[in-house]
Amino acid sequence: GGGHLYYETAGLLIAFILFGKTLETIAKSRAGRAIEALMELQPPTARLVRGADYGPATEIDVPVEEVEVGDLIRVRPGEKIPVDGSVVEGSSAVDEAMITGEAIPVEKVVGSQVVGATVNRTGSFIFKAERVGTDTALARIVRLVEEAQGSKAPIQNLADRVSAIFVPVVICIAAAAFLIWLAVGSSAATALSIFVAVLIVACPCALGLATPTAVMMGTGIGAKMGILIKGAEALQLIGDVDTVVFDKTGTLTVGRPELVELFCKDKAREDELLALAASCEAGSEHPLAESVVGAAKSRNLALSPSSDFQAYPGKGVEATVKGHRVLVGTESFLTAQGVDFTALSAAKRNFVDRAMTALCLAVDGEAAAILVMSDTVKEGAAEAIWRLGHLGISSILLTGDNRRTAEAVASQVGIKTVIAEVLPEEKDQRIQELKAKGLKVAMVGDGINDAPALMRADVGVAIGSGADVAIESADVVLVHNDIADVYRTVELSRFAMRKIKQNLFWAFLYNTVGIPLAAGLFYPFTGWLLHPVVAGAAMALSSVSVVTNSVLMKRFKPSA
Repeated sequence: GGGHLYYETAGLLIAFILFGKTLETIAKSRAGRAIEALMELQPPTARLVRGADYGPATEIDVPVEEVEVGDLIRVRPGEKIPVDGSVVEGSSAVDEAMITGEAIPVEKVVGSQVVGATVNRTGSFIFKAERVGTDTALARIVRLVEEAQGSKAPIQNLADRVSAIFVPVVICIAAAAFLIWLAVGSSAATALSIFVAVLIVACPCALGLATPTAVMMGTGIGAKMGILIKGAEALQLIGDVDTVVFDKTGTLTVGRPELVELFCKDKAREDELLALAASCEAGSEHPLAESVVGAAKSRNLALSPSSDFQAYPGKGVEATVKGHRVLVGTESFLTAQGVDFTALSAAKRNFVDRAMTALCLAVDGEAAAILVMSDTVKEGAAEAIWRLGHLGISSILLTGDNRRTAEAVASQVGIKTVIAEVLPEEKDQRIQELKAKGLKVAMVGDGINDAPALMRADVGVAIGSGADVAIESADVVLVHNDIADVYRTVELSRFAMRKIKQNLFWAFLYNTVGIPLAAGLFYPFTGWLLHPVVAGAAMALSSVSVVTNSVLMKRFKPSA
C-alpha cells in the first residue's frame, strides 16, 4: 500500500529530447539543398559544332559532362552557356547577373570571355570551351558553398551549456539528500521520496521549453511579416551582428536599367523625341531598348511603326520612323554615321561620371538627345541603412560592379564603406577578412554570386526576388523584397532573445527555490516536506509560466 509511481517526468524528458533532435535533423537536410540548386543551374547538354574544317558543319547535342577543352559550342538566344570559354564567331548580349550581379547584359564579340550558366539574351554565337567540369566558375562557387557549410559551427545555446552543469549537480544534490535523510534515521521510503521529489522539481522541462517556445513564436511572427528565419541559430545570431554587408544589384537597387532622364536642348520636344527613340528601339531585344520602350509606355506615348530597322551589336540601332532617320546608340557609333555629337558630349560625360549609362539619339543626322539609364536605388533603402545605424550596426557595400557606380549608389543610401570590383569567389574572402577582424557579419544578397558569401557570413540574408541558390544558402529570406526588413529582423531577434533570457531566468528562479525545499532543507525550521506529486504540479506550473511568457511575444511591433 501507499506505493506511488511517477512516469510523467521520464515521458516528458524523452519527448523533449526527441523534439530537439527532430529540429536538428530538419536543419541539416536544408543545408544540402543549396548545393543541389547550384548544380541545376548548369544546362544538362551542350550543342557541339563538329567538322567545320572539312566541309559543312554538323551540330550535335552531348551531355555537358562530355565537353572537352577546345570543343566548339553554339549557343542560341535564350539558352544557358554550358561551360567557360571565349567567343570565336558571332556576337550577343549575355546576362551575367548570376556571376557579377551586374543588371545590364554584357556585349560579347569575337574574343570575349563567356561564363558557364550565364544566359545568352539576343544573338547566336559559337565559342571555344576553355574551362570544363570542376574548373568552371560555377563549379568553384559550388565548392565554396560546400566549404562554408562545413565551416559554420552550430552555436551552443545558453540553456544547453547550463543544463550540462545543472543536471549532474541536481543528481548529486538528490543523492546527498537521500544519504543525509538515511543518516538522520529516516526510513528508506521517506529518503527515496525526497530523492524523487528533488529530481522531479529540478526537471529542466521549463529550461527545455524556454528557448524552443520563444524561437517558435519568433519565427512565426517573422513569417507573418514576410521574414523567413531558418531556425534558432539564425534568430539568435542576427540580433548580435554589428556589421551588415550589402550586395548592390537587386539588393540595394532594383536590378534592371530604367530610363531616369531624357536630356535635350529643347524641353518642349522631350516626349516627341522619346516616342521616336522608343519606336526605333521597339524592334530590338536589348534590355536597354526595353527600358526606353517601357519609359515611353509609362508616359502613355504612342509608338509609330518603323521601317529599315537595323541593329549593330554592341553599338546601336537604326530605323526610319515617320519619315525621319533615327539612330540610337553609343557616341562613337553615331559619329561613325556622320552625326556631330560635340554639342551634347559634355553633358553625356557628366552622366557617365555619375555612373549612369548614356545612349545617344540622333534624328535626321542631327544630335537630338541623351537617353540616361541607371539601375535605380530601391525605395526605402536609405531609411533602412539609417535605421541600422540607429541600432548600432554599420553598413558596407560589396559588389562586383565598378567603383564609380558602387560609390554613386553608396552615397545615395548613406553607406560610407565601399568594396567594389570584387569577383564572385572574392566576396567569400572579403567576408572572411571582416570576420577575422572580430566583426559579427550579416550578408544581404540576391544573386548566385552571393551564395558563398551568404554561407560564410555569421548570418546570410537573401532578398526574396533573388536566385533560388541565394535563398537556399541564406539563414534568413526576406520574402517581400523589402530592404527595410533587414532592420526589422534585427529588432525581432533582439526581442526574441530578451524573451528567451526572461524564460531562462524564471526557469532557474523556480529551480533555485524548489530544490532546497524538495531536499528538506527547511524541514528542521518549518516542518515542510515536498511530496513528489506536489513537485510534479510545481514543475508543470513553471513550464506553463515560460510558455505564457513566450506566447505574449505576439504583441511585438517593429519600429516602422
